Amino acid sequence: MAQTFVIGDIHGAYNALMQCLERAEFNYESDHLLCLGDVCDGWPDTKRCIDELLKIKLLTYILGNHDLWTLRWMKTRIEEEIWRSQGGAATISSYAGGVPDSHIIFLEKALPYFLLGNRLFVHAGIDPEQPLESQDLSTFAWDRTLIQKAWTFLQNNGNHKLTKFDEVYVGHTPIPSPKPLRACEIWMMDTGAGWSGVLSMMNIDTKEIFTSDKVSSLYPGIEGRMKNK
Repeated sequence: MAQTFVIGDIHGAYNALMQCLERAEFNYESDHLLCLGDVCDGWPDTKRCIDELLKIKLLTYILGNHDLWTLRWMKTRIEEEIWRSQGGAATISSYAGGVPDSHIIFLEKALPYFLLGNRLFVHAGIDPEQPLESQDLSTFAWDRTLIQKAWTFLQNNGNHKLTKFDEVYVGHTPIPSPKPLRACEIWMMDTGAGWSGVLSMMNIDTKEIFTSDKVSSLYPGIEGRMKNK
């Protein structure tokens, strides 16, 4: 039976991506993978990660802020210092042999958000007071307000409906946890793969979680190149 999975920010960690896919016994032909963005920047294998994602028949890819930076570089070759210092240098190195057109197209076709029934998938967050169609990409790719509110409720053992959706899956903001956490109806999926945390993948129906080893252990001798997001 086909299954649907969501995965957090990969940040160039191909070894972690492969561990998650293998541990979930992911079927490239029949299973659906929802990526919450930021496949780019950080660890050294952005190109290999996108190559792997392109093999998946049922893939929904959501645009992250690091993907925006990378796409701008791919199209202009302008190396912004803020991007280089926050993982972009590793992405540039991964494309030493050139950038395939298919990778540019991959990021160009990425979605600002995705709805599956009444479940919302977005990289960073939304403004719950505004219709999705009236919000801009900077909110979807950068804004942390929603997850900060959810985190406050979690820390205070509280619960509150923050949006009109049954579930909202977000990446972007790393959490100090080795597995995804739910706060209110918000699932926080970024478990720090861009640094020394783990990459997390979850079956959205059964809520079974599959995590990689600590990413730093998968790249011995290489320091995490992310400073902040």
